[in-house]
Amino acid sequence: MLGNNSTAGHSDAPAEIGFAMGCFWGVQRLFDSLEQVVLTTVGYMGGTLPSPTYEQVCRGQSGHAETIWVTYRGDVAELITVFFENHDPTQGDRQGNDIGSQYRSMIFPTTQAQATCAAKLAERYATALSARGFGPITTEIATVGAHRFWPAEQWHQKYLEKNPGGYCPVHATGVCLA
Repeated sequence: MLGNNSTAGHSDAPAEIGFAMGCFWGVQRLFDSLEQVVLTTVGYMGGTLPSPTYEQVCRGQSGHAETIWVTYRGDVAELITVFFENHDPTQGDRQGNDIGSQYRSMIFPTTQAQATCAAKLAERYATALSARGFGPITTEIATVGAHRFWPAEQWHQKYLEKNPGGYCPVHATGVCLA
């Protein structure tokens, strides 16, 4: 789960990718509902502090974003589509009322094929979002292998399963590529 996986694109072998798209509790529930997803873990990526805590991330002391680490089988384009269609990739350091760099939009590919697919889909969504009056996409596609995934504390894992009334909405724009 913490290392790179050389599997790219479409394959029956499991592959891994990270997504930051706001509060990780709702994102985990979303990705857990997908048939091709084998495993999800919530945690932190994109910062400089090793082994950050939730408090450090929330205070902006680590530079990390709340991230869902996904192990999956199949076509990564389907997961990246779910990513773009289930949050607002134009909001910068926020999603709805959740404000701060820990809520920024990022993709953490583990292969160059994933990074290429993410960049192509980002271009397509940028065009579609612009046509609907949204600003430019602020999603960062990280350099392959540039960031380590740090699992969040155990109480965050499957949080909304343990706390069905928990707050963590998805902030979709309604823009889809049909």
